[in-house]
Amino acid sequence: MSHPIFARVYQRLSRAEEAAGGAAHRERLLAGLQGRAVEIGAGNGLNFGHYPQDVTEVVAVEPEPHLRSRAVKAAEGAPVPVTVIDATADAVPLPDASVDAGVVSLVLCSVPVQATALAELHRVIRPGGELRFYEHVLADDTRLARYQRRADHIWPRFAGGCHLARPTASAIAAAGFEIVDCERFMFPPYWVARLSANHILGRAVRR
Repeated sequence: MSHPIFARVYQRLSRAEEAAGGAAHRERLLAGLQGRAVEIGAGNGLNFGHYPQDVTEVVAVEPEPHLRSRAVKAAEGAPVPVTVIDATADAVPLPDASVDAGVVSLVLCSVPVQATALAELHRVIRPGGELRFYEHVLADDTRLARYQRRADHIWPRFAGGCHLARPTASAIAAAGFEIVDCERFMFPPYWVARLSANHILGRAVRR
């Protein structure tokens, strides 16, 4: 799965996102996490520096070659052991119930089918384990949601398959996770991200 132009653009935009508050969101996303974790769509490894010491291992899945190479470099400086692998969200190469937690960070917008990716996470997370999520989602505001749906006919072609109008929290619940907490907020780190400014951040438990 290669998106060479988008991957290089994202590498630059992600630095602006971090400076605008993304780093703090990632810190909150991973706070208190323990044990073995799988991160789906690790991108260029922005989360790696935020994993707490109680995490014993991170298996980071990233299918895009340029971003994966950046993630490998980021893993070298991570405070916890991180293994970056070439795989996709719909075929995670881990046994059933083999991790204590799953992490998704601005990736469920771009997986081909959310239900399939979430089913894989449900499979590999042990019963009672956590799913941590930080995603941009369909807006609550009716007018903005209408614009998002219209833009979704074109946006994915230029944004590495990213979709603007996905009701991700509902998809997480439908996949067999119980959402324990979920904060909704607006976060437009740069002007081009205004249509993707609606975010959720929280955690869910695998039933």
